[in-house]
Amino acid sequence: MKNVLIVNAHQFYEGMSSGSLNKLLVDTLAAEMHSLGYEVQHTHIDQGYEINEEVQKHLWADIIITQSPVYWFGNPWIYKKYVDEVFTAGLMQQSFLADDGRTRQDPDRQYGSGGKMQGKKYMLSLTWNAPEAAFNNPHQALFSGKSVDDVFAHNTANYRFCGVEVVPSFSCYDVLKSPSVDSDVLRLKQHLRTVFA
Repeated sequence: MKNVLIVNAHQFYEGMSSGSLNKLLVDTLAAEMHSLGYEVQHTHIDQGYEINEEVQKHLWADIIITQSPVYWFGNPWIYKKYVDEVFTAGLMQQSFLADDGRTRQDPDRQYGSGGKMQGKKYMLSLTWNAPEAAFNNPHQALFSGKSVDDVFAHNTANYRFCGVEVVPSFSCYDVLKSPSVDSDVLRLKQHLRTVFA
């Protein structure tokens, strides 16, 4: 049986973001991955975590999925804190990576090739206020043709840096002004079957 770690990056904001959609998506991720034969563990950052336990969960997992709302075009700040704490511990313990891949003797070696987490996969799942039409279109002023994965390259780079394979992301769009929760849940299930079955 393969192992899945689901990290819920939602951060509660009174009157703005209760977390109900992210919770539904985390529950969907867990149920669907379990139905595909995976063992599942969770972390909900906003409810607290123990750094070394999170390092061990990452080492245990074959697949890591982050479910996150998009706040100001990035993850909530508590997710950045989580990554800083957990990945720094993984570096200091030499369990996530040895170094950046280069040495003083060989500084020209490819940067980002020192990871120790090969064989693992990472998926990012996001909820956006932005409509899908805002992406991959050079005529859209804000993102100027960029994809969701371009906008979140900073997120997936953390895992690539540790040797993890990044698989196609998933996004729910327009969740505030024109939500389509039922169809988003169906799309998420299909995405998981396509990527991990």
